Amino acid sequence: MSSLTLPAIPPGEEVAWVRSHLGDLCCDEPTSSPRFRGTQEAADNALGTFDVSGYAATRNDVFPQRRRGASGLSPWIRHGLLPLPTVWASVAGPSRDVAKFRDELLWQEYSRHLYARMGYASTRPLRYEPWRSTTPVPDPWDPSMACVELATAELERDGWLVNQTRMWLASQWTVRHGADWRVGEDRFFIHLLDGSRAANRLGWMWTIGAGTGKPYGFSRWQVKKRAPGLCDRCAHRHRCPIESWPPDRTLEPVDESKELRSTIDTKRVAGPKSSIVTREPSVVWLTAESLGAHDPAFRAHPALPVVFIFDEPLLRRLGLSGKRLVFLAERLGEIGRTRELTIVRGRPIEVLTNSNAATTFAPVPGWRRIAAAIELAVVHPWPWLRQPDAGSLASFSTWRNRVSPNGVGAPS
Repeated sequence: MSSLTLPAIPPGEEVAWVRSHLGDLCCDEPTSSPRFRGTQEAADNALGTFDVSGYAATRNDVFPQRRRGASGLSPWIRHGLLPLPTVWASVAGPSRDVAKFRDELLWQEYSRHLYARMGYASTRPLRYEPWRSTTPVPDPWDPSMACVELATAELERDGWLVNQTRMWLASQWTVRHGADWRVGEDRFFIHLLDGSRAANRLGWMWTIGAGTGKPYGFSRWQVKKRAPGLCDRCAHRHRCPIESWPPDRTLEPVDESKELRSTIDTKRVAGPKSSIVTREPSVVWLTAESLGAHDPAFRAHPALPVVFIFDEPLLRRLGLSGKRLVFLAERLGEIGRTRELTIVRGRPIEVLTNSNAATTFAPVPGWRRIAAAIELAVVHPWPWLRQPDAGSLASFSTWRNRVSPNGVGAPS
């Protein structure tokens, strides 16, 4: 397979550009999310206008939308347009709400630590085996249920869900119907603009009990509490299939990976603490993990041209929704209006070999695989909120107390 240099992205033509040049790699007809734009301008505006007041009480509210207190910042956080330290430092307001919001940022950071250490092994349950039905239903998400239809419609249309509906769908999929959690997690990953194997997999494991042994039981009670009035418009309002709690099942423990409790290779997990320079760079390689104006390599080399690679074999295997690629194209179009930018469709290793690239470390196994196969000119540190250590990652609360002894102290 030969690499293909793609044309520049005209302003306002991101959807047409993705359809023309990447449409065959998508699982659907590419469109843009009606709620999110993948630009730095949109990210900065969203952060600047976010009011944390009331967040602790309303972050899990679902319906009607005006009740929701969720920040909606996660798509930009996931792709590095809003680094976690930047978001952490910017939030101000009532102490209870700030503490809860920062606790959620720490959850995001914890998921990155866990995925950076576990990598591809994160497809296996961390500590407990989820329940599997011998006769699972073809699709556990019954669209005739108003709560399910609301959540799946937002997932497929907007590419985003509040945390509460993520838990509803994951619990409905595995806890109640016993379907394979990895298939459900893939359904999320295909559509979510903030879809990452780090946060997405950890959220599923927590909900289905694979990390704690205590599954989250979804029932009508949560819908009435978090989405008052939604049941009134449901076809099942008089005979609700989730009226009662799902059966209480004891999950069997699995053999834990030794890496879950400790690691001797923190450098592999965390990357360099300072920039590693082997020679003069001639190009900046940006990745989907860190596409923002704050990216360390992007900022450190303002005069260098930039390259972004759509990994064709990976995208063909993943079959993502087109709205995810449009989100990336919106940022790339923005970059191309201020920097010399080359967009390539192909294999990253082939494109980057002998390129003298400067880049930012990314805490994902795919980046490490590519970096090991080529000779990077400069590697800049990842902007961690908490620097990874060798300690246990078996429990979020234990990890949080270790890295933030006072709960939500200032970033290290």
